[in-house]
Amino acid sequence: MKSKLYRIARLGVHATLALAAAGAMAQTAICYNCPTEWADWGTQLRAIKAKTGITVPADNKNSGQSLAQLVAEKASPVADVTYMGVTFAIQAQKDGVVAPYQPAGWDEIPQGLKEPAGNWFTIHSGTLGFMVNVDALKGKPVPKSWADLLKPEYKGLIGYLDPASAFVGYVAAVAVNEARGGSMDDFAPAIDYFKALQKNDPIVPKQTSYARVLSGEIAILLDFDFNAYRAKYKDQANVQFVIPAEGAVVVPYVMSLVAKAPHQEQAKKVLDFVLSDEGQAIWAKAYLRPVRASAMPKEVQAQFLPASEYARAKTVDYGKMAAAQRAFSDRYLKEVR
Repeated sequence: MKSKLYRIARLGVHATLALAAAGAMAQTAICYNCPTEWADWGTQLRAIKAKTGITVPADNKNSGQSLAQLVAEKASPVADVTYMGVTFAIQAQKDGVVAPYQPAGWDEIPQGLKEPAGNWFTIHSGTLGFMVNVDALKGKPVPKSWADLLKPEYKGLIGYLDPASAFVGYVAAVAVNEARGGSMDDFAPAIDYFKALQKNDPIVPKQTSYARVLSGEIAILLDFDFNAYRAKYKDQANVQFVIPAEGAVVVPYVMSLVAKAPHQEQAKKVLDFVLSDEGQAIWAKAYLRPVRASAMPKEVQAQFLPASEYARAKTVDYGKMAAAQRAFSDRYLKEVR
């Protein structure tokens, strides 16, 4: 009798542990492309945990790697949500790896910054320019234009993320292409520019390179304003942000619910949080323009370059930008790298 009771007790313990484990799993949501160093995702992930109880592990993929993984796992998804540059999200919808969801705050997202059904929606935007570690220039002038970067004096000092893989790299290609007279139908100016830039031995990583700029390994990085402001105001680095004289572009970063997400309810709570007042304020304090304009604190806005500088940064047709991406990537790989 005692033996039977012992076995029953053990079964009860195992059942309790199993339920506890299941409960822990239920409080997890997997996000692709949520790296702690980029856009202050570290703070956002901690806030999600504190507010909702849901753990979202950091993930260091870039947009291209995330899309490739989602497509590979389409039949049996691992991720619940994903964060991407807008062009990758448009492609993800075409590939059928994201699902519609309209989070809390949906009505405040401007038209054009969300897919009508909710397959993707903007959470914040950034402006492409030069993130410059002034100390690492060792007395050389801060470059002010795309043309400046081609000067021999900047040899070995320039970095940009791989345009064939990372979204910010493709944005840089679009920006220089537009600035030098190209269009979404003609990327010859960008290809010619990157060919010319090879003479200056650029560093071309695939992943976010924030720390490499702070360390001085990369003195000039083609990157977004929010990373430069974070370096200047939070990390107290001697960093300047430059919007090149010939022009630049503004682009949205978006999130999506993954199709057939394993933890769908938790995923929706995460997406609700990043558009909430608290979530949007975290983006703003990380110097990203929150998609809900009301969430931008005046004291943060005052730390940005003046509006006269931002006047050189334009929006583009993001649908055309997405449609042109694969052809540009193929051409870049063949002709530049």
